[in-house]
Amino acid sequence: MGRRVLDQRYQDVLRELDDFQRRDFSFASGRILGSMCALPHPIAREAYIRFLETNLGDPELCPGTKAIEERFVAFLAELLHAPRTATGQIVSGGTEGNITAMWLAKQLTGKKEIVLPKSAHFSFAKIASLMSLKLVEVPLTKEFAMDVSALKKRIQSTTAGVVGVAGSTELGAVDPIPEIGEMCAEEHLFFHVDAAFGGFVIPFLRELGYDVPAFDFQCRGVSTISLDSHKMGYSAIPLGTLMIRESSWLREITVESPYISSERQTGILGTRSGAPVAAAYAVSRYLGHEGYIEVVRSCMDVTRYAQRRITGLGLSLVMEPTMNVLGVRLKRPATVVKRLSEQGWRVNKVERLSCIRIVCMPHITKQIIDEFIPVLKKTCEEVGEL
Repeated sequence: MGRRVLDQRYQDVLRELDDFQRRDFSFASGRILGSMCALPHPIAREAYIRFLETNLGDPELCPGTKAIEERFVAFLAELLHAPRTATGQIVSGGTEGNITAMWLAKQLTGKKEIVLPKSAHFSFAKIASLMSLKLVEVPLTKEFAMDVSALKKRIQSTTAGVVGVAGSTELGAVDPIPEIGEMCAEEHLFFHVDAAFGGFVIPFLRELGYDVPAFDFQCRGVSTISLDSHKMGYSAIPLGTLMIRESSWLREITVESPYISSERQTGILGTRSGAPVAAAYAVSRYLGHEGYIEVVRSCMDVTRYAQRRITGLGLSLVMEPTMNVLGVRLKRPATVVKRLSEQGWRVNKVERLSCIRIVCMPHITKQIIDEFIPVLKKTCEEVGEL
């Protein structure tokens, strides 16, 4: 096959990809308002491309990328006040982080019941199926956080671990992690905190003076914490981390790996791209602690602005926002979501709470909110919500 033919095919394939891409909604447009992922920071894009060929599953092939991973984990350890005994396991995102945490809980205790709030992520249903675990659900308070008094009644001798949520997927609500942690410490229970969304928000909210519960290793009893860089970490998809209080626990989920450069391997994935790790590290280095504070400050400013504009229409919220997540009450959320999508705007429906979810991620501005509000108003009027 001649060079000219190959060059033409190359261009044809790219045009085909362009056609497919035009069908996608774009974070860059600002019209995705319901996702907890974000338009990656420019430096994340640059870093991702540079490390496309790296595989952290075979670390001696890419010692530089492995060093990046170690430095990024160290950054998170400091952010979460991890003890010196702690370590971090890079994962693909919150689901893998939760799976790995429950795997640890099961292996360390030999038990098969997980107690978790009603607000827990749907990944725990997958985990229950994969590991033959029983999920014991705890009701929520009127603030949509785990009811600690109800939790006490559900802990049994068969309990392998407890899950708390620091930034629920539906509303961004935060469970009372310090109280749950104390209970777990007294009962010698494994306690996992799912902070996939809140992990890159709550530390900075607290520094900004917001009244948000602590959730990290400062809290007695916390065993593991999952957090996602591709959410409020402002990085590229996919990248999560599971932080683990005791590095020795990883021996429980380590297997021999005789075909690669490391003798033993920990975690679920074998091949692991170094590109998202490099992207997350680059953002953390570029923004630094102060930069993330400003990102969160801006997101909360836009959230409060969106709240005023939405309630100004006569709509109400499910709860006062804890972080940059708004739940807008509607009688027919699915209908509103469909109508908005037809007009080029994407929000998420939460049928269980009869609301739509709006997330003010770093790329969302007040100007975008101003463009959205008239569309939301017209749509709600048409379907009888206003």
